[in-house]
Amino acid sequence: MPPLPPNTAPAPTSDDGPDRPMTAPSPLLPPLRDVIARHGLAASKALGQNFLLDEQLLDRIAAIPGDLAGQTVFEVGPGPGGLTRALLRAGASVVAVERDRRCLPALAEVEQAFPGKLRVIEGDALAIDPEREAGGGAHIVANLPYNVGTALLVGWLSGDRWPPWWQSLTLMFQREVAERIVAAPQSDAFGRLAVLAQWRSSARIAMNVHRSAFVPPPKVMSAVVHIRPQPAPEGVRFATLERLTGAAFGQRRKMLRQSLKGMPGALDALERCGIDPTRRAETLSVADFVEVARAIGR
Repeated sequence: MPPLPPNTAPAPTSDDGPDRPMTAPSPLLPPLRDVIARHGLAASKALGQNFLLDEQLLDRIAAIPGDLAGQTVFEVGPGPGGLTRALLRAGASVVAVERDRRCLPALAEVEQAFPGKLRVIEGDALAIDPEREAGGGAHIVANLPYNVGTALLVGWLSGDRWPPWWQSLTLMFQREVAERIVAAPQSDAFGRLAVLAQWRSSARIAMNVHRSAFVPPPKVMSAVVHIRPQPAPEGVRFATLERLTGAAFGQRRKMLRQSLKGMPGALDALERCGIDPTRRAETLSVADFVEVARAIGR
């Protein structure tokens, strides 16, 4: 099958971003609904799949990291390739990991339409080294499968090497999870995920996505979170902070003197930092957790 002819229609623009085209001219591809029907790609609940079909919405998501022209993007769970198309239209080269082999023929069509710009890896994203596959300096953009999204995020935020290998994370989550990532202290959503996402990164909700935008519609609303690395505080190891927040929020309704008593050095660290051990975890700030983790390390 020869490459499809280019689409010479003007690229759409967005009122939500800079006054510039959101996408470059791109090859004509069949509508996503037709692709899904032709390949029998009913979304799999076991794989946490919910497909986005709105091309303009997908273009807006692809614009969140900024100008992707000439950049590499690592994508998880492309499914029939809706977001993949948008990223390629934005000028990126995409390395996509897809576990569902039913989607591979549809992705092969996208690969043919954008020669040399898409590489698809069949496999489980939790078992793949994204830096080795995409290279340093890549952006991660994904409509994450709901059942593995949090685990993937924590993995990308982990480790003592900082700045990380990725430039930014633009990730679709259930709205409830997105709110937990960007939550402020003293809120019900503030917890371990907020601290891990915010202690050396900036995290914001870039876009809310209504459940009706998906096929099939999930029972919950969704949101796109955008995360960029920031300078890391000195003298703090990720593993220490992860254990500290896990213990503190694992029993979040208890006082810190109870929830942290099983973590060596934690109560002494609270005292050295001048933090009342009768407080509960959600009343501490991200900076407080960083100071306690630093004190434990000492």
